[in-house]
Amino acid sequence: MPTTRHTAAHRPRAARHARRLRGRPWLRVTAVTAVAVVAFAGTAAGALYLRLRGNVETVDTSGLIDVPLPTDTAPPDPDDPSAGRAVNLLVIGSDDRSGENGQIGGFVEGQRSDTTLLVHLSADRQRVDVVSIPRDSRVDIPACNLTGGGSIEPRRGNFNDAFALGWDHGGDIASAVACTVMTVYENTGILAEHTVIVDFSGFQGMVEAIGGVSICVPDDIDADYVDLTLAAGQHHLDGPTALNFARARKGKGLGDGSDTNRIGNQQRLVAAMVDEVFAKNVLTDVPQLVNFLGAATQSLTVDPALKDSMIGLAFSLRSVRAENITFLTVPFVDSTEKRYKVDWTAEADTLWANVLADVPLTQAPAPPPGTTDGDGTGGAATPPATTAPPQTPTPSETKKAGREPFTVDDTTAVCA
Repeated sequence: MPTTRHTAAHRPRAARHARRLRGRPWLRVTAVTAVAVVAFAGTAAGALYLRLRGNVETVDTSGLIDVPLPTDTAPPDPDDPSAGRAVNLLVIGSDDRSGENGQIGGFVEGQRSDTTLLVHLSADRQRVDVVSIPRDSRVDIPACNLTGGGSIEPRRGNFNDAFALGWDHGGDIASAVACTVMTVYENTGILAEHTVIVDFSGFQGMVEAIGGVSICVPDDIDADYVDLTLAAGQHHLDGPTALNFARARKGKGLGDGSDTNRIGNQQRLVAAMVDEVFAKNVLTDVPQLVNFLGAATQSLTVDPALKDSMIGLAFSLRSVRAENITFLTVPFVDSTEKRYKVDWTAEADTLWANVLADVPLTQAPAPPPGTTDGDGTGGAATPPATTAPPQTPTPSETKKAGREPFTVDDTTAVCA
């Protein structure tokens, strides 16, 4: 029977337990601390750590990025070089159709990007903001350097053209990733310090490692092009079904068939995975945790600096609460340039400014540092935006994923 998440009383027992766990940060701190001890202590545990780290592949774009990363004058923490400052990661869903991925999605030459997320980790490590960038956004693609020399001429195009152009002209993943990073910088002013690439098989593996993911499907779905038929109601999806849910764009129950509509389902699915991790106590169950970490590391290609520091960075996020993990999409409207594409609105400028200022992304922009008060009388200077207190979005039963910001604790669909 379908279940509802309309009120706390109707939530499944595991989900209610998850809420209690979230209210006990000390328990999660203990769990993560235990994992850190296990990872670094003893020969067997050390071998496990090295195996997990060895699963992660790397892509080095440092020689292709023209913009220098900011440098700190203070000696960095060797375990977490990013300690004390905000971090931006660019997570790219690779539409790689070779090998195992080709068996899943159908064999196609070359590589393309599908979903792209800018993940912002606040300097105090109390917030995680996940921004979906529509692949059909009309953007300025800058001149992109290519492995082996040469560059791509700047042009106007769709956001995901950057990855494809880098791959087609450079012939490797480094050129594709570098062009995507530079395109984000060109249009937002944000230079992602780290990049993470996830492919089809890796995503399936992560879902399988947590025993599947529960999600509310408000309407019957019968998707075209992917094997996905779901009746309206609460479902527990295995890895292949979850992947098809994330990929489904056209068909019954999928709205207008646009990529921007699909983004909402992808955000809901990732939020449900986070919820599942809490509900199943993955952080406190060592066998489950090892399985999940094994699947997660096998699915990732990251920059060398992140591979060296990912344990410390992950440990620094140990006290983040689910209600402070926010999902949102770059504000957009139908494009005036090209049919079926989208343009970013002026609200996107506020979004990027808040990322750079490390303030909650849904917050109104703060006046520039040093400006006078609102009465124009030259009152006290406004403090820098970075001193603004965190503002957690209020949980709601009516958040529309893909169009409105929402947290893991918000309800984005109701199953009667």
